[in-house]
Amino acid sequence: MFHADTLQEKIRLFLKILWPIMITQISLSAMNFVDTMMSGRVGTDDLAGVSIGSSLWAPIFTGMNGIMLAITPIIAQLVGANERHKIHYKVTQAFYLAIVLGIAIIAIGAIVLRPILAIMDLDPSVQHIAFHYLIGLSLGIIPLFLSNVIRNFFDGQGYTRVSMIITVLAVPFNVLLNYTLIFGHFGLPKLGGIGAGYATGMTFWIILIASTILTFKVQIVRDYHLFVAWVKPSFKAWKEQLSIGIPIGLSIFFEASIFSVVTLLIGIMFTTSVIAANQIVISFTTLLFMVPLSLSMAITIVVGFSVGGKRLDNAKHYSLIGVLSAIGFLALGSVFMFFFKEPIAYLYTNDPAVVQVAGQLFIIAILYQLSDAAQASLQGVLRGYKDVTLPFYIAFVSYWIIGIPSGYLLAKFSSLGPAGFWIGISLGLTGAAIGFFMRLQIIYRQERAKLSEKSQVT
Repeated sequence: MFHADTLQEKIRLFLKILWPIMITQISLSAMNFVDTMMSGRVGTDDLAGVSIGSSLWAPIFTGMNGIMLAITPIIAQLVGANERHKIHYKVTQAFYLAIVLGIAIIAIGAIVLRPILAIMDLDPSVQHIAFHYLIGLSLGIIPLFLSNVIRNFFDGQGYTRVSMIITVLAVPFNVLLNYTLIFGHFGLPKLGGIGAGYATGMTFWIILIASTILTFKVQIVRDYHLFVAWVKPSFKAWKEQLSIGIPIGLSIFFEASIFSVVTLLIGIMFTTSVIAANQIVISFTTLLFMVPLSLSMAITIVVGFSVGGKRLDNAKHYSLIGVLSAIGFLALGSVFMFFFKEPIAYLYTNDPAVVQVAGQLFIIAILYQLSDAAQASLQGVLRGYKDVTLPFYIAFVSYWIIGIPSGYLLAKFSSLGPAGFWIGISLGLTGAAIGFFMRLQIIYRQERAKLSEKSQVT
């Protein structure tokens, strides 16, 4: 990376970092898309089971990845401040932390998974598929967290194409494994939706192996001696990463969990067809969201790099470029969903009843697209400044005090039905976008004042 001076150079650098992240995120989302679509071809119960399993896993997956994401602004600011000699130590400590977190998630899941599914009072077939889908997926939790550390190590330095190559190569393996295990080809049993979980867990191992190999093969990072020069685990270093990562992880968890909670509540309150229709809408809107999410991650890198280099004007310009791009993309995505809602639903299922409900939910989902783009990209800016604690509280209030309760009330006590949940989500995301924007104005003024004080002292 380099400190750009002109607007044209900034846009060029931003796009250079962005497009590999975008392809990476779309590829990761495509795995969930394939899981859902192929499972839906087996039957509505399989689609509903994968829906419930994915909804339980998604907030854990995104929350833990948020903790690992702390490495990105840490490294970006070290690079911006020309302190690359500190990177090896930070990344190695992140490896240790990833293993500890992975073990903890598996242990907790072993205790609480069956009771949670029992509380939902699902059809026995749907509950069985959801449980064993998650068992299969759990085989890849530790490698997933480790590979995310490596990915953030590359991304924080601007080497986003490396992560892209790894993930893109993993997608065909995921499709092949899904095809083999879901439908029972090449002499293996037909597992239906359960097979999607095992396929995803095995794919996470493939990603880790490829990521590790590239730390030795790519010349620009070989000198960091990852996996060669080990250091002792340090609780102090873990504390530093967790002080940034936990607020990031919890903020992402609260956002992701509102979709999961909506799915779980729909599973309790409505029929299997409605569960399947809701999963279709979540799956497709999540795929679209990968673009603003990618913009958010790219913003974190360039803003962190600029802040580390004491170039606040550059940070502000990158913020504007990223936020406006995210809003513009989801505006176009909303138009696409409006005109093609039913053809999209038919990609997942042949059940006309499911398609009809999904079409209605797509209309409601359009409402929150612009707010979702704004809040995601603004969070990316704040992470670049390593400002994560207050945004965590903003996220909690917006998603869980405003979004979920209002959605439940509308779904339970009005004629809106499941659409009420999506209106609640829209209210929560809009509140978050407003809160993050106000916080950014404060942070920018504070950083400007600090920089002015330092220049006067010197």
